Amino acid sequence: MGQKVNPHVIRLGVVNTWNSRWFNEKRYKDVVLEDYGLRKMLMQRLRPGGVAKVEIERSINSLRIIIHVSRPGIVIGRGGTGLDDLKKVIVKFFSKDALSKTAPKLDIRVEPIKEPNLDAYLVAVNVGDQLIRRLPHKRVLASTAERVMGAGAKGVKILLTGRIAGAEIARREKIHLGTVPLSTIREDIAYAQVPALTKKGFIGIKVWINRSEEK
Repeated sequence: MGQKVNPHVIRLGVVNTWNSRWFNEKRYKDVVLEDYGLRKMLMQRLRPGGVAKVEIERSINSLRIIIHVSRPGIVIGRGGTGLDDLKKVIVKFFSKDALSKTAPKLDIRVEPIKEPNLDAYLVAVNVGDQLIRRLPHKRVLASTAERVMGAGAKGVKILLTGRIAGAEIARREKIHLGTVPLSTIREDIAYAQVPALTKKGFIGIKVWINRSEEK
């Protein structure tokens, strides 16, 4: 079961919550697509700030966006100029989107991530960046796993799939430290899946982190 079910999805309502929180019976399909496009745009634009997650809350005429980043100073900018520019980009997104008639009232919040080494998405992105720079994959896996365990994790598992190190035949490389019980729903398992585009093709990166009670 642990290999077939997303660890985040199976724990919804128990440990995790939904990244989009709203109810719209009439425009459900349109709002889902709108959330997908908005989240994709923000993840690409705020990548230098170490964005890990974008939460969206909707009410009747308002939209609250909670952005979790490891470097909030880059997102906020000097004197809040970064947030002002970000708000303009979001308003422009809704004005261009044919699904939205008017731009809602925006409330943007930037939440700092206390320990980036316990966030599966940031760890996967970091591994991908090192693989793109052609660093030895075994050294990358070992150093990353040790860093995650040193941050207070109960366990970590990292899986690479593809033409690793430019090999002709695709293979799998894995490192597993500590305990990562995927079938135990009460455990807080952070999971992320990120592709890394190298010169020899894509390498798939999957990260599971069994975080302690103190996030």
